[in-house]
Amino acid sequence: MSDFDLIVIGAGAAGLSVAAGAAQLGVSVALIERARMGGDCLNTGCVPSKALLAAAHAARSIRQAARFGVLADPPAIDWDRVRTHVQGVIEDIAPVDSEPRFRALGATVLRGEARFTDPATISVDGRTLIARRYVIAAGSRAAVPPIEGLDQIPYWTNDSLFDLIEKPDHLLILGGGPIGLEMADAFNGLGCRVTVIEANRIAAREDPELADGLRRTLTTRGVAIREGVKVTAVAPGPVLSLADGTRIEGSHLLIATGRTPNLAALNLAAGNIQAGPAGIATDRGLRSLTNKRVFAVGDIADPAGIGPRAFTHVGSYHAGLIIRRLLFRLPAKVDYAALPRVTYTDPELAQTGLTEAEAVTGGLDVQVLRWPLSDNDRAVAERDTAGLAKLVVHRNRVVGAGILAPHAGEMISQWTLAVAQRTKLSALAGLIIPYPTRAEAAKRAVGSYFAPKLFSARTKTLVRLLSRLP
Repeated sequence: MSDFDLIVIGAGAAGLSVAAGAAQLGVSVALIERARMGGDCLNTGCVPSKALLAAAHAARSIRQAARFGVLADPPAIDWDRVRTHVQGVIEDIAPVDSEPRFRALGATVLRGEARFTDPATISVDGRTLIARRYVIAAGSRAAVPPIEGLDQIPYWTNDSLFDLIEKPDHLLILGGGPIGLEMADAFNGLGCRVTVIEANRIAAREDPELADGLRRTLTTRGVAIREGVKVTAVAPGPVLSLADGTRIEGSHLLIATGRTPNLAALNLAAGNIQAGPAGIATDRGLRSLTNKRVFAVGDIADPAGIGPRAFTHVGSYHAGLIIRRLLFRLPAKVDYAALPRVTYTDPELAQTGLTEAEAVTGGLDVQVLRWPLSDNDRAVAERDTAGLAKLVVHRNRVVGAGILAPHAGEMISQWTLAVAQRTKLSALAGLIIPYPTRAEAAKRAVGSYFAPKLFSARTKTLVRLLSRLP
C-alpha cells in the first residue's frame, strides 16, 4: 500500500503549484522541503530581485526628475532600509507559500532531505515513504565556474546577495544574462559602481537588436560592460584577471553565470532515474524516461532533451500539465513555441516565440516589422524614448515578438497569445489599444505591414473611382 497518492519533492514555485492543485482536488499528497518554503523564487530570486529593482528605479526617478521641471535633491541611499524593504516584500508574500496554508489545503508537509532508496521508495531523514507517483521539483542553484582562485575569496550569488550587509562600492558581476543585467541595473541605480564581464555578449539568448538598445541604456547610465572576454583568475580584492591581459578590481563579486539543477542529494541512481547536466531526462509530458512513477517539473526538468527553462512561470506551466496528465488522465505535452521571458531591467527586454535569427535558422521566410519608442506619444510625453517593438512575421502571422520598453513584461502577453493562436495580422491590426500607451508601438509595427498596399497607387486609383459614386 502506498502512503500517498502523490509525493512532491521541493516546495518552490513548481512543486507548490502541483501540491496545491492536487490537494484541492482531494488527492493524498505529501510536500517535502529541505530548506525554505517558496524556494528560490520567493527567497533568493524573483521576489527579492524585483524588490531591489523597485528601490533602484525609485532612486533613478528622483535623479531624473529635472527633465519634467521637478527639482529634487539627489537621493540618499539608506542601505539598511533598502534591505528592510526587500525582506519585507518577502515576508508579505511568504504566507501564500507557507506550511500552514498547504496543510489547510489538505497536504502533508514534511521537512527534510528526500532520497530515493529504490525506484518506488524514498527516505526523508530516516522515514520511509511510498507513493503511487512522484513529482521532483527540487529546482536549481547558481552555477559557479571553475576559475583559478575563486575558491579562495568571498563571492556572492543570488542565493546570498540579498543578505549583503554593506552596500558595495564597486560590484563586479560575472555573467551578462538576466540575473547579471538585472543586478547591474539595480546596484547602479542605488549608487554603486558596476562592471559586467561576459564571455559571449550580454543577453545572448535575446534578439541582438534589442540587446544593443539595452546595452546603450546601461552604459549611458555608467554601467561598464566588457564582452567577449573570459576571466582566467581571481585574486583577493577581488581582482579579476581577463584573457586579454587586463585586470579589474572591485569591492564585491557576484557570480551570475547560469543555473545548475539540484540533483546530487536525490540519489537518482537508486531510483532508476536518468539525469544529466541539464536535469532529469523526461518525455514531453515530463515523465521520467526510465522510471514511470516519476515526473519532473521546473528548473530540474529536461523534457525531450530541449533543456530546462529556468523561469517561475514555466514551473507553473509544468504544474498545470502534471495536473492534467496525472489527475485527469488527459494528454499533455510541453510546448515552448510561445514561451515569454523578460529581463526586468529599465527598460525591460521581453521576448516571446522566435527571434529573427531563430526563425531564419529554422528555415522560415520572415518579414521583420519594427516601431521605435521614439515615435510613440506616451514615450515622448514621459521623456523616455529608448526602446523598440519588433515583430517576426511568417505567412501573415506573428511567430515571434520582442519589446524593449519600460514595463515590456506587461506588454508581451498579447503577443504571446498571438503567437500561440497563430493570429492573423489583419486581426491584430483591428485591435483597439488605449491612447497614449507604449503598447501602441507593436500595433503600429503591424500597421507598417499593410501600409505599402494601403497607400499604393492602385489603392489610390480605387479610392478615386469609389469617390465618384453617389
